[in-house]
Amino acid sequence: MYKIIDGKLIASEMRDKLKKDIAEYKLNSGKDIGLAVVLVGENPASQVYVRNKIKACEEVGIKSYAYYLPAETSQKEVEDLLASLAEDGNVNGILVQLPLPKHINSESALRLIPESKDVDGFSANNIGKLCLNSQSLVACTPYGVMKMLEHERIELCGKNAVVVGRSNIVGKPMAMLLINADATVTVCHSKTKNLKEQCLKADVLVAAIGKAKFITADMVKDGAVVIDVGMNRDENGKLCGDVDFENVKQKCSYITPVPGGVGPMTITMLMYNTYLSAVRR
Repeated sequence: MYKIIDGKLIASEMRDKLKKDIAEYKLNSGKDIGLAVVLVGENPASQVYVRNKIKACEEVGIKSYAYYLPAETSQKEVEDLLASLAEDGNVNGILVQLPLPKHINSESALRLIPESKDVDGFSANNIGKLCLNSQSLVACTPYGVMKMLEHERIELCGKNAVVVGRSNIVGKPMAMLLINADATVTVCHSKTKNLKEQCLKADVLVAAIGKAKFITADMVKDGAVVIDVGMNRDENGKLCGDVDFENVKQKCSYITPVPGGVGPMTITMLMYNTYLSAVRR
């Protein structure tokens, strides 16, 4: 019998605690916690994400500073804004909503965000610290996955974990977090041979590839924990993950749904990282 890992519930519990911790911090320090969100252009999906992040800030007591820049904003203008926010003592976290317009060099711009304000956890320094298993700000989605596994008291030490996907945002930091938790980790990707056989070895299977219902029941070991990071649309336009949920769930011990699984945790971990940034400073 499988159990669904309820990301909405876990995120709600975390936000309730975070709200109290932030209120206590503000009372003791006399300071607000601030998150700056920068959006360049009018990508509809990005606008929705930014609205959700601002709403989450309001919910937990973080002051949000939103910067909406037109699509034609120059590289210099973006970099000048980021340099200014880097020096701003009222700003504890800086988030640049990706993707940026094609004429903006994202790597050059993001390099201006100090490691201590990199609440997305994407900087080379924070990724390097994660690799060394030292204190860092961790990419929000894989960090959220770890919090979900922790909430369900799923033992990772000595378990075989397979991560399908090697992106810098999810796959690679996810693998490092699992290694740091003493799992034996395999990372699979588009060039992996015998993908099905690799997945069948997994006690914990994390799907982060961006292909609707790609992970099918014949790829999943009986009793596995299946974490679906994907966010796609199926042939009927319905939201779905990378896992064929209806058929895979019967083989699992635990599984995350889409929607309502990993998604709600991502923004919650962004709020948590912003709080951590303020406390550590």
